[in-house]
Amino acid sequence: MSTFISEPGTRLGGRYRLEDRISASGGWSAWKAIDETLARPVTVLTFAPGFPRIREVVTAARAASRLTDARLAQVFDVEENWDQAYVVMEWVAGDSLHDMLADGPLEPGQSAEIIAEGADALASAHAAGVAHLCLTPGSLRWTNGGGVKVVGLGIDAALSGTTSDDPALTDTWGLGKLLYAALTAHWPGEGWPALPSAPQSPDGRPCSPRQVRAGVPSAVDDITCQALFQSEHGDGTGMTSPAALAGALHRVIPAPAPPPAQHTGPDWDEMPPGPPTGQRYWQLAPEPPRRGVPPGPRRPGGRPRASGAMLGLGAVLVVVLVGIGVWILGHRGSPSDGGTPPTHSASSSASSSASLLPPASAHGFDALSSPSDDPGNENDQLANLAIDGNPSTSWNTQFYIGNPVFGGTKTGTGLILDMGKPVRLSSVRVMFGSIPGADVQIKLGNNNTRAPSTLSSFTTVADGTDLAGTHTFTVSSRATGRYVLIWFTKLPPQSAGSSNRFEGKIYNAVVRGSR
Repeated sequence: MSTFISEPGTRLGGRYRLEDRISASGGWSAWKAIDETLARPVTVLTFAPGFPRIREVVTAARAASRLTDARLAQVFDVEENWDQAYVVMEWVAGDSLHDMLADGPLEPGQSAEIIAEGADALASAHAAGVAHLCLTPGSLRWTNGGGVKVVGLGIDAALSGTTSDDPALTDTWGLGKLLYAALTAHWPGEGWPALPSAPQSPDGRPCSPRQVRAGVPSAVDDITCQALFQSEHGDGTGMTSPAALAGALHRVIPAPAPPPAQHTGPDWDEMPPGPPTGQRYWQLAPEPPRRGVPPGPRRPGGRPRASGAMLGLGAVLVVVLVGIGVWILGHRGSPSDGGTPPTHSASSSASSSASLLPPASAHGFDALSSPSDDPGNENDQLANLAIDGNPSTSWNTQFYIGNPVFGGTKTGTGLILDMGKPVRLSSVRVMFGSIPGADVQIKLGNNNTRAPSTLSSFTTVADGTDLAGTHTFTVSSRATGRYVLIWFTKLPPQSAGSSNRFEGKIYNAVVRGSR
């Protein structure tokens, strides 16, 4: 007898008692069942006679069964007999993302956390050679224990016959859709009629989450668009793996830490992707202590511990500070008078005394590739994002495969800044991505024609190796030129842990000097 036509109460394998059919489609059914040996609920897949993809489903189930990440729903048992085939999986209690969106979009912080956890789980699966390929709002569940579970890993794709030439890209795109749905309660495209379709922008793409719903942080909006539109257009400018997406989201969801007494930093909506800074960005500043109620621990009598000692120490500090002030006033003056001048590095002095020089424009500069080889001129359309003053937007190179020196295709590429007229540089401060590995030169010249001969005419005025984060290039050369070239000679990994894809990124470039 085929397992597909089984009725509630049927036992499979002598231990799995079918209870409720929870879904069915095209030759397979999913059941909630009871494992009578271990007295626990399980999910069981059964198949119609002649179902053509039993072998693929069984193969996918076995691959998934070898994974140990607790955020991936487990596979417990497989029977591959043609007429009696079934798959037994973990029963995941809790709400799916689809259920959670029934009352509208989630808070941005919760949305980012759920998708980041799902992306982390899928990154571990991809590292073991297993992909999902069929992510929907039903694929992520928020468990009763407050964690994320990814269900259907590999198996859903096998059931539907879905394949992909680039599984990492496919799953990143799927995660981008889920993040968009969580933020807006709209679905960016077709295929999930339970949610309204996302409104379209004039270019035919879904509007960004911030355009659909107020209050979405710009950093999360940017990450969502990179994951979503990269997969549609394949232009090398977005997230291309679950690990990269997870890393980007974790950088804008700092780990919780004891909150400060008062909020003095930038608004959470203005924080760029970067290292954790403490308080989660979607939380409000903590309420200040009420007057007369100290924030520290209290003794049984209600009086703050060692308050008298603290008052005494405060009095001593006041006396010391007054003495220091008197000493400073008595010793101010030139070094010849015996005073000690403030200590500054040469670079900081030069930078502070030089003028800020805003670039007129920025462009990709792939001088070593022909226009036919790189018609986009190293993502020229994104170049002005590196000089817009917004640390949440960025220009990036294309990604290169195989090795960090542009996959062996050339020896460099860069971003060129048009200063409008010749300048002499004092410093160039560049905010790179957070992953070390960039080797960069600062060059100065008077021609922006895309050609190897143009590159040869530039003068190198500063350089750095293994760069990440914000780096200031101090320039002592007296060379002048209209164009400042930030030239990569080696790229960092595209994402943490990546050993095969490399990409440079610039969030902001600030130029100082004189005209």
